[in-house]
Amino acid sequence: MSASLAEQRVEMRHLQREKEAQTAALISIKARTNVTENQVEALKRDGEAQTAELISIKARTNVTENQVEALKRDGEVKQVAFSASLLASGSGYIGPFNTHTLLVFRHVVTNIGNAYNPNTGFFTAPVRGAYHFEFYMYGHASHQSGAVLVKNGEHICNAYEHQPSSAASSSNGVTLLLEVGDVVYMRQWHHSRLFDNENHHITFSGHLLFTM
Repeated sequence: MSASLAEQRVEMRHLQREKEAQTAALISIKARTNVTENQVEALKRDGEAQTAELISIKARTNVTENQVEALKRDGEVKQVAFSASLLASGSGYIGPFNTHTLLVFRHVVTNIGNAYNPNTGFFTAPVRGAYHFEFYMYGHASHQSGAVLVKNGEHICNAYEHQPSSAASSSNGVTLLLEVGDVVYMRQWHHSRLFDNENHHITFSGHLLFTM
């Protein structure tokens, strides 16, 4: 009986040691698992941080590229100026006509930015800004001479002259706030007569003062 109890105690101690060993192994495994999980989380956070940094760098790069492009475009559109005379070559009279008639200035002296079209006579604003225009008319004494500057179909200002003898000349100028796509052009005043030749008496000019 005593021997049996002693054997049982030995067996219990053996089982207790095995349990303790298993518990220690489980604790060790759990500790290693926690380390691994922490490492995974740390790597994940590092990856997210790197991704965020890359996104930030890319965003800053895009902003910089956009700024460069904007400045480049802005620099290009600031270079707008044109000047043209009425006849491409030779000499002759224009008019009179019963109604206001479109004037197409064929002889281009300057067309920086290509905003003026010598085929249509239209100046089209490439950018919002303040523009200054000038025009000079020249005619014969037997008729009045005159023209009107037009913005999008609206008469803005005119130049007009009529005198009993010798040639007559007139001029005018105006500064306009134009939106992108606004069109400015010239119309000959009804019942007027104009004259131009190789001396380029009749001119239409304009340029961008500043963007807005």
